[in-house]
Amino acid sequence: MVAQRDPYEFPAIRAFAAELEAWRGSMAKTELAEVLGYTPQLLSQLEAAKNIPSKRFAEDLDTYFKTNGLFERLCKLINETRHLAVLPRGFPEFVAREAEASVMYIFEPCVITGIFQTREYAYEVMKAGRDHEEAEQLVAKRMDRQQILEQRPPPRIVAVFDEMALRRVLGGGNVMRGQLGHLVELAGCHNITLQIVPESVGSYTGHMGAFTILGFGNGPDLVYIESHLGGQFVTDGESVREYALSYDLIRGAAMSADESLRSLRTKLESI
Repeated sequence: MVAQRDPYEFPAIRAFAAELEAWRGSMAKTELAEVLGYTPQLLSQLEAAKNIPSKRFAEDLDTYFKTNGLFERLCKLINETRHLAVLPRGFPEFVAREAEASVMYIFEPCVITGIFQTREYAYEVMKAGRDHEEAEQLVAKRMDRQQILEQRPPPRIVAVFDEMALRRVLGGGNVMRGQLGHLVELAGCHNITLQIVPESVGSYTGHMGAFTILGFGNGPDLVYIESHLGGQFVTDGESVREYALSYDLIRGAAMSADESLRSLRTKLESI
């Protein structure tokens, strides 16, 4: 697997890294790498928790250090839960808070939002830069996350998409037909409102990027924003109000729910 710039936060990966460094002891990385048949760079990445070990590497460590399967067990734990390791920073906490929210205001300019994705569309989103197994684990996690739509009572959701998110074809015509058809079905739910900002609008407040406002019956609202470096919460009351104002402006630029549904059906028929 390709190493990442920053160390993984996931405990199982850090445990493997700590055990590797402890068992190596005073032995030089170059010496251990030569004995095992790997590069010193890989050992450095693994000890820094910047890479995920392979099963073969773990077995080779157990054989050399005679650790009675310690590294293989750690590697198994990593592989069973590695989908958590590749989630953006802050995202696991967002999933937990999302499940508690009574109302959600979502804006997505680039792709269909995760809780509305079909399995096939989600795989196309997740597969970039990942192997098949890792992508499938993330897709399974995303499908589990969608159970919030079946809660009783379900959360009230308003989702606004830029038209480009619907025009971007991921996985080919069949995948997009399934995804757009799913959106049409969701638009018929009493607790879900879908709106589309048409390409003809030009510049509007949504160019600030994707964000989600979560509302709770027994606590203050919060905002979750995500970037390639990870996700973060905005909890300051004044900042949350600014995001709420931006969301109102984005909805003002969007088509009505009825117009958006007609647009969705037209796009579905044209694929």
